[in-house]
Amino acid sequence: MLVLLLTGSGLLMVASAGEVWGQFNYGNPYYFVQRQAFFAAAGLIVMACISYVDYRIWKKIARPLLIIAFLFLLAVLIPGIGMVRNGSQSWIGFGTLSFQPSELMKIALIFYFSALLAGRKKVIHLFWKGLFKPLFVLGMAFALIMMQPDLGTAAVMGGTAFLLLFIAGAPIRFFVMTGVSALAGLVLLILSAPYRIKRITAYLDPWSDPLGSGFQIIQSLYAVGPGGLFGYGYGESRQKYYYLPEPQTDFIFAIWAEETGFIGAVFIMILFFLLIWRGIHIAMRMEDSFGALLVCGITAMISLQSFINLGVVTGLLPVTGVTLPFLSYGGSSLTMTLASAGIVLSVSRSNGY
Repeated sequence: MLVLLLTGSGLLMVASAGEVWGQFNYGNPYYFVQRQAFFAAAGLIVMACISYVDYRIWKKIARPLLIIAFLFLLAVLIPGIGMVRNGSQSWIGFGTLSFQPSELMKIALIFYFSALLAGRKKVIHLFWKGLFKPLFVLGMAFALIMMQPDLGTAAVMGGTAFLLLFIAGAPIRFFVMTGVSALAGLVLLILSAPYRIKRITAYLDPWSDPLGSGFQIIQSLYAVGPGGLFGYGYGESRQKYYYLPEPQTDFIFAIWAEETGFIGAVFIMILFFLLIWRGIHIAMRMEDSFGALLVCGITAMISLQSFINLGVVTGLLPVTGVTLPFLSYGGSSLTMTLASAGIVLSVSRSNGY
C-alpha cells in the first residue's frame, strides 16, 4: 500500500510538474505522465510477479547479473552507444526508449554483496579474506559510474554497500579508515572538476551566483518556501513555468511542496519513513542472512536516495543528480525501484509475514 501511494503520488506530480515542459518540447502536456504511467504499470506488474518468486533465486544469479551490469556500464561509455544528457553519458537508447545501466548496477551490487557477505560472517573482520573482494568489486563499479560522470548514483551505491558491510559485522576501525580515505577522495573528485567546485560554492551561498551555479537551488527554494501550510493547490505551481529546470525529475518534490504545502510535504516524508521502517522490520524477522541483507540493502538504497534528493531540494545538501524514488520521472529508475519493492515483498512472503 505504501508503494502504491508513493507511485500514485508520483503520477499526480509528474502530470502537474511536467505539463509545461511537455507542451514546450513535445507539443503534448501529457507527454511525461503518459510515459510514466506506462512504466508504472509495467513496474507494478513486475513487482507483483517478483513478489511470488522465491527470493533465494537471486543468490544463484547474483554473479551473472553483476557481470551483465558491468558490461552495460562499459557499453554506455562507448561513443555511439551511450547517450549524453545534461553532461552525463549515462543512458543507452533503444528507439524512443532509454535505459540507465547504473540503475541495474545498484540492484545487482545489492544481490552480490548480500550473497557474498551472508557466507562470510566468520571472516568479515579480516581484510584480505573478508573485505577485499567486495571492496574491489565496489571500487570498479564506482569508477565506471564516475566516468560517466554520475556522482549522485555512485554515492547512493557506495553508501548502500557500506551499510551492508556494517550490518554484516565489518569492524568499526575499517569504517574509520575508509571514512578518512573517502573524504580525501571526495575532495580530489571535487577539485578535479570545476562544475563540482561551483556546486559546493552554490551550496554555501547560492545567491553569490544566482543566474549560474546557484540558479537551481534558488528556484527550488522559491517553490518550497511560498507553499505555506496547504500550498497553492494542485496544478497551480508557478516555478514549473520555466523557472525550475525540468521540474518533473530531480526537483519534483519542490513542485509538490509548492502545490500541497507543508502538509503535503510531510505526508510524502511519512510515507518514506513508514516504508523504511517496514523494510527494517521485515529484515529483523528474517532468520536467513541472505534474505535479511537483501532487504536491508534495498531499504538502504531507497532511504539514501530519498535523503539525498530531499536534502538537495531543500538546500541541505549540494546539488547532485539523484531522483526521488517512486515520484521522479524516469522509466528505468521507477521500474527498477518497483522491482526492488517486489523482492522485499517476496522475502516478507517467504517468512509468512
